[in-house]
Amino acid sequence: MTDLQQLIDEAVAIETDEVVTHAHSRDVVLPNKAGTLALITLDNGHDHTKPNTFGPKGLAALNTAIDAALARDDVAAIAVTGKPFILAAGADLTGVPKLVDREQALDLGRIGHGVMRKLADGGKPSFAFVNGVALGGGLEVALHAQYRTVSVAAGMLSTPEVFLGLLPGWGGNFLLPNLIGADKAVKVVVENALNQNKMLSGPEAVKLGIGDVLLDSADFLEQSLLWASKVLTGEITVERPEIDRGEAWDAAVARGKAFADLKVSGAAPAPYRALELIAAAKDNDRDRGFAAEDEALADLIMSEELRSGLYAFDLVNKRAKRPAGAPDKSLARPVTKVGVVGAGLMAGQLALLFARRLEVPVVLTDLDQERVDRGVGHVHGEIDKLLGKGRIRPDKANQLKALVTGSVDRQVFADADFVIEAVFEELQLKKTIFADLEKIVAPDAILATNTSSLPITEMAADLQHPERVVGFHFFNPVAVLPLLEIIRAGQTDDATLATAFAVGKSLKKSCVLVKDAPAFVVNRLLTRFLGEVSAAVDEGTPIPEADKALSALGLPMPPFVLLQLVGLPVALHVAETMNRAYPDRFAVSENLAKVVAAGKSSFYVWSADGKPSVDPDVEALVTVGDRPSTAEELRTRVLTALAEEIRIMLDEGVVAEAQDIDLCLLLGAGWPFHLGGITPYLDRTGIAEKVNGKPFLPAGLASVAKGVASLA
Repeated sequence: MTDLQQLIDEAVAIETDEVVTHAHSRDVVLPNKAGTLALITLDNGHDHTKPNTFGPKGLAALNTAIDAALARDDVAAIAVTGKPFILAAGADLTGVPKLVDREQALDLGRIGHGVMRKLADGGKPSFAFVNGVALGGGLEVALHAQYRTVSVAAGMLSTPEVFLGLLPGWGGNFLLPNLIGADKAVKVVVENALNQNKMLSGPEAVKLGIGDVLLDSADFLEQSLLWASKVLTGEITVERPEIDRGEAWDAAVARGKAFADLKVSGAAPAPYRALELIAAAKDNDRDRGFAAEDEALADLIMSEELRSGLYAFDLVNKRAKRPAGAPDKSLARPVTKVGVVGAGLMAGQLALLFARRLEVPVVLTDLDQERVDRGVGHVHGEIDKLLGKGRIRPDKANQLKALVTGSVDRQVFADADFVIEAVFEELQLKKTIFADLEKIVAPDAILATNTSSLPITEMAADLQHPERVVGFHFFNPVAVLPLLEIIRAGQTDDATLATAFAVGKSLKKSCVLVKDAPAFVVNRLLTRFLGEVSAAVDEGTPIPEADKALSALGLPMPPFVLLQLVGLPVALHVAETMNRAYPDRFAVSENLAKVVAAGKSSFYVWSADGKPSVDPDVEALVTVGDRPSTAEELRTRVLTALAEEIRIMLDEGVVAEAQDIDLCLLLGAGWPFHLGGITPYLDRTGIAEKVNGKPFLPAGLASVAKGVASLA
């Protein structure tokens, strides 16, 4: 028994919920008298409902198929491809919580390397036919092959592991920089992963040099076999660029570190370990490079960051698709026309989203024709940008422009099934708008509000049909942030709610059901968070020191930069709303009010090289005390406040469970995946128990993470 086979047998013996990806091998006689090719097709037998993944049993199947092909003298070459549109979506992580010691984690890396490197070192030419999705370990199996064809239709190629708290553990950190250079490898492994898990298309992958040739999708396999035959007969010679192993390599790693610092502020180990491996790949041979990957992978598998990442991944990919408390979807009514009250920037974003996703007429209204024309013109301009970037075809652009129109007369809403208001945050104004709309629209037409903090129950209280009013709270920018808080007011009925969820799903948003409570979920917690930071500044903590104190959490941006993004007047308005509702916990910063009154949009000014410093005008405006907080004191203060507020929200029934709060912050506020969500972080640090006497997630992260299927 070989050492590799022994490792495989031991790993297979660990009980997992693995959906096995089989490796079916068949002989193909190649054209041009190139000989017989052993074509290995990866297939887990689940059509498109579950992508191929590599667990111990799947790796064992691939190992057996490769060994069988290598043992045959009549086989000229080996190729690996996948079931329709999917090569493989990475490692099967269902068994990760069951790895109880580091040696087991180390063996997982060794098995992947041992099986896949046979494609490169087995003594026969090897090909990967990348016919579709190739993520993580799926892309790595292709990298081990000596030649790669890529389908023009392949749309999801990446190494997303760093996003979860892992790293490419089966060769990616060594093979990629030695194939395409350190600069491009850093982009794929670190920058794309930390940039909202950005994927490559087939054409992009070939342009980077990951693939050798781009082929049409209609007859991809046939073309791949023909191309392989020409490589084997010498008709085609694959030439790859010489890799720059000088200062450019070191500069690429340095750039990657700066990017990681910007994204996670040193709070997550995965990107830095990946960069260390890429740096070492400059001089390492394959054996040393793979051994270093094994060690790094084992460390990260046993880390809390990975468990947190798996928990977050599970929420985003499972709970978000089955919103807790959503009514039966059969109650949803069709939506054939959408109305948008208002024609400002937010209204324009909403109109474009509704038109693109629902493909129904969308009409905006405003007070005068100038505002309407400006709003519609903005939407049409955004459509032109999509066309210019190649995101949509000319016929689609024309269709979308025809769908989005405007009017100063709200009678155009008479046949609309769904009308959403996106006007200034003033309760009486919204009440008046809804009262006017009720006289125009059908009795069962949905009236939705995009309010960020106002009470929807009160907004609908005077209507004849308050049951058809629902909160539909998007996050800015609408096209980018995936969260949609759907708020059930006191009178909202199930049919209205079901329709709202159906529309949200069609908009490709992750919907969370929220009770009508001040500022709902994300804005309530961000306001409490920012309120504590602002209070510390008012007491004497310098603004830059307050921002720096929270960097240890790896948040997407410092608090006072976040204030600028939210908009200082909006932040002040929400703070005042929360202060009226809960004056004992939400204060209004007098300094924030002064800055807003002075017309300032930020606490900072930026130099030509992008470095921030406190605006001298702001410094002259604010009044501070003489009780500055240390970084640790401020972090503890903020986290204690969040633990208290979340417990209150759960007791009030604002959402069904703590997981919904985590989901909202992950998708609506950019809470880092490596922290797993706010509640497991508060549990892990002991703050939840200290503040509330008990953790938020009694079952712990490991049980929650169980069942995560892949890196897809």
